[in-house]
Amino acid sequence: MSRAYAAPAHQAPAELDGLLLWPAVGLLLLGLVMVYSSSIAMAEGSRFTGNQSTYFLFRHAVFLVVGLVAGVVAFQIPLRLWQQAAPWLFLAGVALLLLVLIPHVGRSVNGAQRWIGLGPINLQPSELMKLFVVLYAADYTSRKLDDMGSFLRGFGPMALVMVLVGALLLREPDFGALVVILGIATGILFLGGINARVFGGLIVVLALSFVVMIWASPYRRERIFGFMDPWQDAYGKGYQLSHSLIAFGRGEWFGVGLGASVEKLFYLPEAHTDFLLAVVAEELGFAGVCFVVVLFALLVQRSFAIGRQAMVLGRVHSGLVAQGIGIWLGVQSFINMGVNMGLLPTKGLTLPLMSFGGSGIVANCLALGILLRVDWENRQLMRGQQV
Repeated sequence: MSRAYAAPAHQAPAELDGLLLWPAVGLLLLGLVMVYSSSIAMAEGSRFTGNQSTYFLFRHAVFLVVGLVAGVVAFQIPLRLWQQAAPWLFLAGVALLLLVLIPHVGRSVNGAQRWIGLGPINLQPSELMKLFVVLYAADYTSRKLDDMGSFLRGFGPMALVMVLVGALLLREPDFGALVVILGIATGILFLGGINARVFGGLIVVLALSFVVMIWASPYRRERIFGFMDPWQDAYGKGYQLSHSLIAFGRGEWFGVGLGASVEKLFYLPEAHTDFLLAVVAEELGFAGVCFVVVLFALLVQRSFAIGRQAMVLGRVHSGLVAQGIGIWLGVQSFINMGVNMGLLPTKGLTLPLMSFGGSGIVANCLALGILLRVDWENRQLMRGQQV
C-alpha cells in the first residue's frame, strides 16, 4: 500500500481526497469570477446579450450548477456500471458527432460546425466525447490486457475507432479536440501495457499525420506562421497571440488588480473562453497564473495516484479511468496554457473547469464525479481490508 493512502490500523481512511476535491472546487470558483471579469465589457456592449453585464456570469453559474448536480449523480454510480455502459456511451458520442454535421441541425460559428442547438443552449458533442473516450478506452484496455503485445488484436481495433472519431472531428473541424482525444486514447493504451514498438510507431505516425494535416490546411499554416512571429502581422494572423502576450506583460508579478484588465475591453478575442488565462495573468499577475498551474498539477497528480492505488487493489479498469481523466485534464490545460503564453500555436481549446462553456463544464464535472467515485471505492475496499 502506498504511503499516500496508508492509514494507522485504528484510523479508517477518509471518505474523500481533500487534495483532489478542494483544488477542483477552487478552479471552478476562480473560473466563475474570471469569466465574469473577462466578459463584462463584451456583455455590456453587445446587442446579442441585451447589453446585460451579467449575461455570461448568469449562464456560467447555471452551467456550473448543472455540472455539479451531474457530478454528484455520477459519483453515485458504481464503476462497474460505468464500465458496462462505456461502449454504448461511446456509440452515443459517435452518433452526436455525426448529428452535428447534418445541415440545419449542427450550428456553425466562425466557419466551424461544432454545436447542436437545443433551445437556449448549445451542446458541443466533442466535449462529451472526451469523457466517453476515457471510459471506452479504459474498458477496452482492461479487457484486452493479454493482447496488448499484439498489433492486430490489441492496437488494431482501437486504432480503427479512433480513425473514425478523428475523421468526424476534422469535418467540423475541431483539431484541438482531436489532439486531446488522441492523447487520452494513446495514453491509456500506454498505461495498459501496449507493445513498446507499436507505441513508438504510433507516436511517429501521429506526428507525421499532424504535420500533413497542418500543411494541407491553409488556415492551420497561417496559425503556425502567426505563432512563430506574432509581431510580424500583429493586426492579422498574430492578433490573438500578440494581445495575449501583452496581457501577460502588463500583469507582471501581482497583476493590475481584479477587474482592471485592459485587454478584455474588446482587444483580446475570446477572453472568457480560449484566452481566459491571459486575463488571469493581466489581473492577478504571475502569482495568479502560478496558483492556477499548481491547482491543475495537484488534480493531475491525484488522478494518477488514485489510479495507481486502484491498480494495486486489483481494479484495473477503475485505475485506467482515473489516469485517463488525469491525462485529459493535463493535456488540455497544458495546451491552453501553452497557447496563451505563446509556447504553442493558437488552437481553440478552453481551459478545463474555468473557461465559459456549458458542455465543457458539465463534462468536466462528470469526470470529477467519476474520479471521486474511484477514490471512494478504493477507500471502501481499504476499509474492508483493515477490518
